[in-house]
Amino acid sequence: MLLGTILVLAGLLLLYYGAEYLVNGCSRLALSFGVRPLVVGLTVVAFATSMPELMVSLFAASRGASSMAAGNIIGSNIANIGLILGVAALITPIIVARSTLSREVPIMVVASLGVYFLAMDGEITFMNGLGLLLSLLVFLAYCLMTARNSSLPEGGDVDKAIADVSTKRGRNVVLVLVGMVGLGFGAELMVRGAVMIATLLGVSELIIGLSVVAVGTSLPELAASVMSACKGEMDISVGNVIGSNIFNLLFVLGICPLIQPITIEPRVLSLDFPVMLAFCVLLIGLLTMMPPRLQLDRKRGILLLGAYLLFVVSLFQ
Repeated sequence: MLLGTILVLAGLLLLYYGAEYLVNGCSRLALSFGVRPLVVGLTVVAFATSMPELMVSLFAASRGASSMAAGNIIGSNIANIGLILGVAALITPIIVARSTLSREVPIMVVASLGVYFLAMDGEITFMNGLGLLLSLLVFLAYCLMTARNSSLPEGGDVDKAIADVSTKRGRNVVLVLVGMVGLGFGAELMVRGAVMIATLLGVSELIIGLSVVAVGTSLPELAASVMSACKGEMDISVGNVIGSNIFNLLFVLGICPLIQPITIEPRVLSLDFPVMLAFCVLLIGLLTMMPPRLQLDRKRGILLLGAYLLFVVSLFQ
């Protein structure tokens, strides 16, 4: 138990500094290339923060623990919306662009429904994985087409800021890489420690994947989104969560079946997948049906956190 606690604390420290470097590097690179910060969040940051899910799910699939692999992805996607956006909204109200709600959020919902459909026969096969990876390439092509930010304001201050960061691209690339490494190692230590503690408590493999491992592998997203919110980089904060969910579904669940088909337990189909879809619907509802629209304020953050806590508590009933 002591070793597990030490690993968790060390992981949290690495996650904090990894997120700090990653967000700083990405936001400055986005400005230097004139790329929308949202696109950076949807791609670079989302890919980096999805690495822990990939490594944990690959390891689980390779040793036949497909319940943990599937539970990790579903639980992480639920945590991304309920826990991460909830915490970020408590720190500062998050303004969501109308284009994000009309384009990127529907892509996340369609990806969730697509994976649910593929899993309905109780298995995600090799061919299913190839289809998911092909869908990811389509998503990345869409991101490339919308990468350039035509709405960057013109003016001396903006031009000067772009010129300043353009001369430091190498340094910012290093920051991004260091941040990725820090997030990866931090999440690994966090997950190892958390699994040690959970196993000692006698919790099942699927429940560990849905709760402890899912939260552990979502900590990079949490750290990056909270850091982005604190720095006012709301596009990166929102894009990170949406992009990470898409990467988890299309990238992680696309690669894992190429190694070992993933068996989906009946409980996952009847309960956990619908809960993941329900959180997507909840997010859309909060952004469209409650004034002020297109905003996640502290009240809505509390609602998201409350819904997530109810989900976690229900796992152990």
